[in-house]
Parts: sequence; C-alpha cells; structure tokens
Amino acid sequence: MVPVSREGKRKKAAFFLLPLAAALFLVTAACTLTSPGQPQWNDSSVPRSRWGTDPVFTPARASFGQALREFIGSRPTAVAQPFDFSHQIHLSKGATCTDCHTSVEQGPRATIPSVNTCMICHSQIATDRPLIQQMTAMAEKGIDFNWNRVYAYFPESHVRFEHAPHIRAKVECSTCHGNQAEQTVARRAVNMDMGFCVNCHKQKQASNDCLTCHY
Repeated sequence: MVPVSREGKRKKAAFFLLPLAAALFLVTAACTLTSPGQPQWNDSSVPRSRWGTDPVFTPARASFGQALREFIGSRPTAVAQPFDFSHQIHLSKGATCTDCHTSVEQGPRATIPSVNTCMICHSQIATDRPLIQQMTAMAEKGIDFNWNRVYAYFPESHVRFEHAPHIRAKVECSTCHGNQAEQTVARRAVNMDMGFCVNCHKQKQASNDCLTCHY
C-alpha cells in the first residue's frame, strides 16, 4: 500500500470540502428568498400573532450572520431607537409604566406607545422643546414611531409571553426590565432565556409545564 503524503491528504480533503461549502452557500442563499406571492418572514406589513410571533413559519433568516447570532443566543444589550424617549425623565415626573404601556394589565402585549399616545400629554406639555416639536410634526403628518424591539424571543423558541398574568401575580416590571428610573432609552436588563424563566416560576411556585410558555 502506497503511503499518502501530507499534500495528498490536503488535496483529498479539499476535494470533499469544496463541494460541501458550495452547497452550504447555495442553501443559505436560498433561505433568504421566499416563494412568489407569500409574505416574507420579516414583512412588517403582515400582522403578527397575538403573542408577537411571526405569521409565517420558516427557518429562513435575512443573513447567515443573523442565523449564527440566533443559534448562539447572542443579543445586543443596547438597541438603537428612532426617537430618544427617556424613561428616566418621565418616571421622575410621576408617570407610571401603565400610562404609556396601556395594555400591560389586560393582555399579552404591553403595547409600545404610538405618537398619538405621546401627544395626549405633549399637545400641552413641553411644547417648546425641539424633540417635542419634532414629534408634533410627525403626528400632524400621520407618521408613527418605528420602534425597535428590545425584548423578543427567537421564532424557533415558539414561546408566548403574556404580561397580564405576570402583573396579576405582582411581578414587578423591574424584574425583567430593570430599574427604568435609571434608564434613558430602554435597554436589555436580563436575558430572558429558559433558565431565567424557569427559576422565576420555581420561586413564585408557578407552573413549569411546557405548554405554560411554549406553543
């Protein structure tokens, strides 16, 4: 039997790996496309489910980088927002979470305030401030905020989170969102992974049955 040189082994490995890499590239590229006439997985015009999940089931991601970040559970702590809303200022003036997040006590979603919600107060308050004038101009033109989500579960987790039962159980907003009185633009205070939720349920003696959170 003739021994194979190191160079020969490298060529043999390349012979098998190159087609595999090409196939992986093609699959990744295909995952970024959708069938004609079907809504894209990240199409903002398609209404989401009542739990905030995407309406289309697909493993596709916008990029390989996004797929990798979701696989390893990587999330940014700070999320850029289109409007510099300061929680710190509003809470220091006596506002409460439910003044703006109006549905937090009634349903699954806390409701992220629209420009019209802000104008309930700011049609009369701080109208001379440049930021408020910018917001007023948006409201007059019918333009709403395009907020970026700070907290969200990856689609493949199939997790539903309902705020209302947590509020009824006397879970403080700061448990998940941190001390908002010390925050300006909202940032991630905790990683709401399975370990975090399971430990909290154990402490509160709440159900840890799979269907409590997963669908």
